[in-house]
Amino acid sequence: MARINLTLKGVSTPEDLNRVTTALMMVNGVDTVDIGLEWAEIEGRVSREALIKAVASLKAGYSAQ
Repeated sequence: MARINLTLKGVSTPEDLNRVTTALMMVNGVDTVDIGLEWAEIEGRVSREALIKAVASLKAGYSAQ
Protein backbone atom coordinates (compact mmCIF):
# COMPACT_ATOMS: atom_id res chain seq x y z
CA MET A 1 0.00 0.00 0.00
CA ALA A 2 1.36 3.40 -1.00
CA ARG A 3 0.97 6.72 0.77
CA ILE A 4 0.50 9.77 -1.45
CA ASN A 5 0.59 13.35 -0.19
CA LEU A 6 -1.16 16.10 -2.14
CA THR A 7 -1.14 19.87 -1.73
CA LEU A 8 -4.65 21.30 -2.06
CA LYS A 9 -5.74 24.77 -3.15
CA GLY A 10 -9.22 26.31 -2.99
CA VAL A 11 -10.42 24.24 -0.02
CA SER A 12 -11.64 26.56 2.73
CA THR A 13 -14.81 25.26 4.41
CA PRO A 14 -15.99 22.04 6.06
CA GLU A 15 -18.24 21.48 3.03
CA ASP A 16 -15.20 21.74 0.75
CA LEU A 17 -13.38 19.17 2.88
CA ASN A 18 -16.35 16.80 2.63
CA ARG A 19 -16.56 17.17 -1.16
CA VAL A 20 -12.86 16.56 -1.70
CA THR A 21 -12.77 13.65 0.75
CA THR A 22 -15.72 12.00 -0.98
CA ALA A 23 -14.16 12.48 -4.43
CA LEU A 24 -10.88 10.95 -3.28
CA MET A 25 -12.59 8.01 -1.54
CA MET A 26 -14.51 7.25 -4.75
CA VAL A 27 -11.25 6.61 -6.65
CA ASN A 28 -10.73 2.89 -7.16
CA GLY A 29 -7.90 1.64 -4.95
CA VAL A 30 -8.12 4.29 -2.22
CA ASP A 31 -8.22 2.82 1.29
CA THR A 32 -7.98 5.89 3.54
CA VAL A 33 -8.01 9.68 3.21
CA ASP A 34 -6.78 12.14 5.83
CA ILE A 35 -7.37 15.75 4.80
CA GLY A 36 -6.80 19.33 5.89
CA LEU A 37 -7.45 22.67 4.23
CA GLU A 38 -4.12 22.63 2.37
CA TRP A 39 -3.17 18.95 2.22
CA ALA A 40 -4.42 15.41 1.76
CA GLU A 41 -2.76 12.12 2.63
CA ILE A 42 -4.11 9.11 0.78
CA GLU A 43 -3.29 5.45 1.32
CA GLY A 44 -4.03 2.72 -1.17
CA ARG A 45 -3.11 1.30 -4.52
CA VAL A 46 -3.83 4.30 -6.71
CA SER A 47 -1.94 6.69 -8.97
CA ARG A 48 -1.22 10.29 -8.05
CA GLU A 49 -2.69 11.34 -11.42
CA ALA A 50 -6.02 9.64 -10.66
CA LEU A 51 -6.26 11.52 -7.36
CA ILE A 52 -5.47 14.87 -8.97
CA LYS A 53 -8.10 14.23 -11.66
CA ALA A 54 -10.68 13.34 -9.01
CA VAL A 55 -10.17 16.69 -7.27
CA ALA A 56 -10.24 18.62 -10.56
CA SER A 57 -13.42 16.79 -11.66
CA LEU A 58 -15.36 18.55 -8.91
CA LYS A 59 -15.10 21.76 -10.98
CA ALA A 60 -15.46 23.88 -7.85
CA GLY A 61 -12.16 25.76 -8.02
CA TYR A 62 -10.17 23.11 -6.14
CA SER A 63 -6.78 21.92 -7.33
CA ALA A 64 -4.29 19.34 -6.16
CA GLN A 65 -0.66 18.72 -6.90
